[in-house]
Amino acid sequence: VRDIREHRIGGIILFDQDMTGGTIDTANRRRNIESPTQVKSLLAHLQAQAQVPLLTSIDQEGGRVNRLKPAYGFPASISHEELGRLDQTAETYRHAATTAQTLASVGLNLNLAPVVDLDAHPDNPIIKGKGRTFSADPEAVARHAAEFVRAHRAHGVLSCAKHFPGHGSATGDTHLGLVNVTATWHERELIPFQRLIAAGLCDAVMSAHVFNAKLDPHHPATLSRPVLTGLLREKLGFAGVIISDDMEMKAISDHYGLENSLPSAIEAGVDLLCLGNNLSYDPAIAGRAADILVRAVESGRIPETRIDESWQRVLALKRKADMIS
Repeated sequence: VRDIREHRIGGIILFDQDMTGGTIDTANRRRNIESPTQVKSLLAHLQAQAQVPLLTSIDQEGGRVNRLKPAYGFPASISHEELGRLDQTAETYRHAATTAQTLASVGLNLNLAPVVDLDAHPDNPIIKGKGRTFSADPEAVARHAAEFVRAHRAHGVLSCAKHFPGHGSATGDTHLGLVNVTATWHERELIPFQRLIAAGLCDAVMSAHVFNAKLDPHHPATLSRPVLTGLLREKLGFAGVIISDDMEMKAISDHYGLENSLPSAIEAGVDLLCLGNNLSYDPAIAGRAADILVRAVESGRIPETRIDESWQRVLALKRKADMIS
C-alpha cells in the first residue's frame, strides 16, 4: 500500500509461494494466494489505493507454472507442452478462455503468458524442462499462442509474449545465473514474436535475461538496446510495452546490481521493470528503484522524454484493458 501511494508503482505481480526461505509464512510458504475470495479482496483493496489503476499480473501459464492452483480453489490447468502435443487450436483457445475467466473473476488483468519460446534444446531446464513450450516448430507455437491471446482478450485480460528474443535454446536457468545462448540460438526463435506482432496480437513482450553475442556482444537481452530497440522495435515493428523479466534474477542481480541494471534496462527499451521481490525480500525495493531512476534522470543519463515514452505506452496498455478513460 505504501509503494502504491507513495512510490506510484504501476502494477503488482502475485506469487503463491515465498521463495526467500519461508520468511513470509514459515508454516507452508504461501504468499498472496489462499482462495478466490481472498485474492479478489486483496486486489480490490490494492486497486483502491491507486490514483491510476494498477496492472495486476500473474504467471498463469498452466501446468507447472501455475499460481492459481486447484489446492486454493481454482480450476485445474494444463501446460503449453500438453496443448502443443494435442495440437488442436480450438482446445488451446478453450483452456486459455477458462484461465482468462478465472483471472478476470478475481481482478487480475494481465497474464504474463503465453510462452512463445521454442522447444529448441533437449537440455533446457526452465522452458522445456517445465513443459512451458508449445512446440519445436515456430509456426505451431505462433498458432497456439495466437489462440491463447485471443481467448484472454475475449475476457478482458491482457497477455504478454515471452521471453524475447528466445529462451528455448538455453541450457541454463537465468534465475540462477548468466546464460549464454550464442552457440545455440537460431533466428527462427523470432518467428512466433513476428507472427503475433504482425497479427496485432501482442499486448506486451517480456525480455529474456539471456546473453547472445550474435545480437549484442556486451549485454544480455534485457539490457541490450540492439536487441530491444534495434531488433524488437525497429526491425519487428513492436510499438507496445516491453516488460523486463524479474530484475532480481541472478543473471542480472549477480552481475549488474539495481544501480546499474535499472537505468540500463530503460536505456535498452524496457517500459515496465519487474521486481518480483520474491527470490529475496526487500520491503523498501520500490522506493530504491524509484530513487535510482530519478537520479538517472537528474544526472542527465536518461532524458525525461525517454520516461515519458514508456509512460504513454503503459497508459495505452491500461486503456486497452478499459482500466482508465
